[in-house]
Amino acid sequence: SQKRKIKGDIEFINVHFAYPSRKDVKILNGLSFTARQGETVALAGSVGCGKSTCIQLIQRFYEATSGDILIDGVPIREYDPYILRQHIGVVSQEPFLFSRTIRENIRFGKQGQIATDMEIEQVAKQANAHDFIEQLGKTKYDTVIGSGDSQLSGGQKQRVAIARGLLRNPVILLLDESTSALDYESERSVQDALDEASKGRTTIVVAHRLSTVRNADKIIVLDKGKIIEQGTHETLMKIENGKYCELVELQKLQNMNDIEDEEREKKT
Repeated sequence: SQKRKIKGDIEFINVHFAYPSRKDVKILNGLSFTARQGETVALAGSVGCGKSTCIQLIQRFYEATSGDILIDGVPIREYDPYILRQHIGVVSQEPFLFSRTIRENIRFGKQGQIATDMEIEQVAKQANAHDFIEQLGKTKYDTVIGSGDSQLSGGQKQRVAIARGLLRNPVILLLDESTSALDYESERSVQDALDEASKGRTTIVVAHRLSTVRNADKIIVLDKGKIIEQGTHETLMKIENGKYCELVELQKLQNMNDIEDEEREKKT
């Protein structure tokens, strides 16, 4: 069973979950949804609604308290965690970058397997990172970076992290989005990279910036570990007094306030 080729169908069936250290706090309460092979599914909702927990369960860092998670129709517990994770690319959008070269940071995505320079450049192109790397003076891919380093902007770091997540050519891509605000230009370049990265892969996005998931095949809105709304961006925006609509409007206000604050700072 370990040699089974994974296609990338994901199904949650009545999944309940509480972290072992806080068994009295239910994080997921009977969650059921599907992400078919090649689909992009976004998980949205307020902080603490269970979005990131879903990503941890798909990687088998924890087991569901009850209910089932199926990968290609097979219960996830039947997969060897190590083999399962070889088929999964993870982009944590507060990426940890080592104080090594950009090349080494991307190569880490293969975790011990050899990656050629050509493969590294190929994923950097897919992640919209190649052009800015080529402009980093003579060193380019051999530029040394560190996670506390100011050489790379937030958007550039995210694109290096996307390249790293793509290097093993995963069947399933898990994106835990950054909560940190990016300027419009960076947001566009990261968004284009994510759109490119998710092509032909089953992609689950934990959405904080809702503007980045408008194109998802399905948006699932969670509240207290349950689904309260699901559909495309267009259908969810039509729900009167809907939670998704409320979250979108709230973010628009926050963005406007952020822009006003930036303008004020420029004047002082």
